[in-house]
Amino acid sequence: MITQIGLVAGEIWEYLEYNSLQGTLENVVNAIEKDRNLILMSVGWLAREGHITLEGDSSNYRIKLIEEKK
Repeated sequence: MITQIGLVAGEIWEYLEYNSLQGTLENVVNAIEKDRNLILMSVGWLAREGHITLEGDSSNYRIKLIEEKK
């Protein structure tokens, strides 16, 4: 399961990079086409690791990829 969460986290990261570094949770769920619970676990992983931020209300969060400082 941990491997699946990591792979989906990578898909989310790629989606965000392709879409101006942000998107709504629903956009991500529709684009990734994986189980919603798996996507939520992956979003949590990315947030915990400090790679994304979540904004908005609980009905539809906006997910933003944190750009690495060079």
